This record gives sequence, C-alpha cells and structure tokens, in this order.
Amino acid sequence: MESVGRIGLKRLRKYGGVLYGRDVRIDQILARTDPVFSFEFFPPKTAAGRDALVRTIDELKPLDPAYVSVTYGAMGSNRGQVIEIVSEIKNRIGIEAMAHLTCVGHTREELSSVLDELASVGIENVLALRGDPPPGTDFEATRGGFANASDLVALVRQRGGFCIGGAAYPEGHPDAPDMETDLRHLQTKVAQGTDFLVTQLFFDNRDYFAFLASVRDAGVKVPLLPGIMPVTNLGQVKRFTEMCGAALPTDLRRALEQAGDDEEAVWEIGVEHALQQCRELLEGGAPGIHFYTLNKSASTREILTRLRAED
Repeated sequence: MESVGRIGLKRLRKYGGVLYGRDVRIDQILARTDPVFSFEFFPPKTAAGRDALVRTIDELKPLDPAYVSVTYGAMGSNRGQVIEIVSEIKNRIGIEAMAHLTCVGHTREELSSVLDELASVGIENVLALRGDPPPGTDFEATRGGFANASDLVALVRQRGGFCIGGAAYPEGHPDAPDMETDLRHLQTKVAQGTDFLVTQLFFDNRDYFAFLASVRDAGVKVPLLPGIMPVTNLGQVKRFTEMCGAALPTDLRRALEQAGDDEEAVWEIGVEHALQQCRELLEGGAPGIHFYTLNKSASTREILTRLRAED
C-alpha cells in the first residue's frame, strides 16, 4: 500500500489550481474535484468581530478553498447578516459560499423568503438543518414551520435552483434515541433531495469510517464530508463536545490537560491531532475535509499548508 503522504499528494495535486468560477454548485465541485477543502464561519456579533472575520477569510483565501459556509443564528436572529456575509464572500471576495438555513423560529413562508433573498444575491448552496433551540429548552416546531431537516430539504428542492447540503452525526444526533433511528432520519433527508452531507465534528476517525460503512449499507450514496475542528482551547472544545455529543479520545484529553495553561502547547497538540486525522481520512478515501474554523485562520492554515506540502 502506498504511504499516506504519497496518496494524499496525488489527490491534493489533482485539487490544486482549480478555478471554480462565480456560479458553482458544491455537488458539481465534489463530482470533479478530489479532495475538496472547505471552511466554516459564524456571523460575528460586533463590528470588530466582522472586521476580524474579513481578515480571517482574506488570510485563508490563498489556500483556494472550494467553498466556505456561514452558520445561522439561534431563532434566525441574524438572517440579514448571514445573507450579507455570504453575498460578500461570493461576490466581492470571490469564494463560493454556502448559507446555513434552519427550521428554528421560522414558518414555511419565512423560509421561502430567505431562499428568495439568497437566490437574489447569487447564492446557490444551502445547508438545510433543523437547528438547535435556545439553550436550556427543547426543540419545538414553529407553528406553520417544520419539525425536521427533511421537510426543509423538501422545500428547498421544491423551490429549485439550489444545491442542498445536510448534516450527519458519526456519533449520533444528540436528540436521537439510538444510531438506528438517526440513520433512518438521514435516509429520509437524502431521499427528499440532499446532495451531499457534512459531519458534525469528531476526534476519532474510527467513528467516521464506521458511520460511513453504516450509511453506505443503508443505501445512502451521496458524498460524506468529514468535519474537523482543530483544538486550540481545551475549555472551549469541552463545551462544544458537551453540546453536540462528540467524544474526546482519552489520549488527546490527557495531553491537553497536561499542557494546562500553555496556550502554545495546546495549539500544537490540537494541530498535530487534526493533521493526523486529515491524513488518515484522505488516505481512507474521504472526499475532502470541512474545517470548523471558529473564525480563526492560524490552525486551519497550518494544517492545510502542511497537507499540501507533504510528499
């Protein structure tokens, strides 16, 4: 078997230098480019945060991401901001953009209106999600809205003109009673028109590959992009894992705890772990990597630069 570096380099060379153009659907990118690298950002709450986000995107642009995505705030609170940001990313910065869209807090008519606004600024890619309720509450469908992502996918497909992404959970959705139930929901979501899937963050590649096998056995054939979040702060990653149900491997947790308040050591441990994850995922045939950046560029830039430099 070829080494990880040689396999990765062949695929990365195939990826390098691709020009995506101004109107490109992510399913088209996935069909012709291997591997695909993408970045996720969240809308900042302040003007200073927005300036920092623009700097981060500018710093990551030379890495030539296939696309970037922008998350949607609780209860649709930043709807206008998301549309403005994805429009700026695509139409001014020149990177393909995907807008997240959630059921939480919206009626069917409001969701249709958001889709119209996205189409009006040239956005063709949408990540359709049920969405999370406000902290400390259980999810309840809005009257006149949708109870799950599958119904939202059906609306977007009916609307036409969009490439539709969906979420997948290698360790199970936090609200699912078991993996079998979660997998049935995923089958329904794909049957309704989902073009590709992006996983929730995970730290053990065995979870991804076991999940991939189950998904394929269930007849789901769309691309499954692994989502990777480099650890740069132990407290922060603990909060994320508690929210989404992802587990920190014992050896990674121990190394981070031993590093303590040494921020540089924590950063290096997180980057090395994520880098090794990416190597193994690419060698194992993953169609690319989706990076959860937390609106910061340094760790993602380091990982992707090193991946492309390895032979």
